[in-house]
Amino acid sequence: MVKVVSLRKVKSFKLRDRYVKILKFLGIVLCICLGVFIFYSKQISSLTKFGYSKEASKNILFSFKKDYVLSKGENKTLNAAFESSDYDEKYLDNYSKIEYVNQKHLIRNINKLIKIGYSNSDIDIILSHGDDDEVTRFTKRDKVRYLEEFYSISYARLDNYDRYVKYSDETGEDEEYVVLYINLNLDKDIYTDAYSVDKFSFDMLINKHRCLNKDFKPDNLVKFDTKYTKGEEYYGNAVAVNAFVSMANAASKENLGLVINSAYRSYEDQEDTWNYYLSKYGDDYVNKFVAKPGFSEHQTGLSFDIGSTSSNVFANSKEYKWMLDNAYKYGFILRFTKKYESITQFRNEPWHYRYVGKDIAKYIYEHNISFEEYYAMFLDK
Repeated sequence: MVKVVSLRKVKSFKLRDRYVKILKFLGIVLCICLGVFIFYSKQISSLTKFGYSKEASKNILFSFKKDYVLSKGENKTLNAAFESSDYDEKYLDNYSKIEYVNQKHLIRNINKLIKIGYSNSDIDIILSHGDDDEVTRFTKRDKVRYLEEFYSISYARLDNYDRYVKYSDETGEDEEYVVLYINLNLDKDIYTDAYSVDKFSFDMLINKHRCLNKDFKPDNLVKFDTKYTKGEEYYGNAVAVNAFVSMANAASKENLGLVINSAYRSYEDQEDTWNYYLSKYGDDYVNKFVAKPGFSEHQTGLSFDIGSTSSNVFANSKEYKWMLDNAYKYGFILRFTKKYESITQFRNEPWHYRYVGKDIAKYIYEHNISFEEYYAMFLDK
């Protein structure tokens, strides 16, 4: 009996000793894992505090590029590279020197542009002049010759490169004029392949290359007080109408009389006007002097034909001279001038004023440019 108890104790001691060893081993493993986790977390933290995402930081560590990346500091392009499945280590230095843009295929496109032979500065120019789709299309062509000449201009567009070169070769015009001309589609026939504008805004551009559909109606149409219309019934956008009233009242204080001779015209109204002059004078006349239905600014409710109480010929009136110096203060621009007929593609109309808001009107007045030019430079995105 004594022997049996002793054997059991011996076995128990052996089991307990084995468990202790296992627990010690597990403790060591746990400590190692904890140490690795703490070390890894610190490494990740050292990268995330510079703006790198957790995914990018993980890939940076696994590729043993931590020291290189930290030497560059915060770098959004590097972050995008290490997040991307298109990352290529041989282009690491390029990534670090190329300005970041928020595009879905940024790294893939950078890789392709490098292979084509573009420098880092060339790639910066390309990325800054197009969206993701435009840049992707640009990577599918051979290296272009005149990148800096055209794309030193901030509003040049990648998709228009071939048209820039063609028009420049044909005319010898300087690059800035070429970019402006092509961006406005002035190299295309009028009323063909027009861009359809479907959203109302005070800075909307409507001309012979940008149109409104038949159902378009401007926001907040209100009726003019008939004292400003010689008793006629005219409508316009409420903001533009109120701006005109303020302008007319200011002119009145200087013994000048401004009146409205035409304002909002629907698609159907313009269609009637077009057909009348077409039947009376023919194609050449209407293409030069009358806007085709859908291509008239009057449909926006922002354009008014303004007259004078002192003269039947507005261009000869004191009111016209006053408008030239003061209309911009109320948000209006003289829309079609003789100087810019080649750009607006409408004849000089001294009576045709367009509401664009005070800021835009002031810029156009101070820089003596057309609305088309302003739109191409600042609004055509």
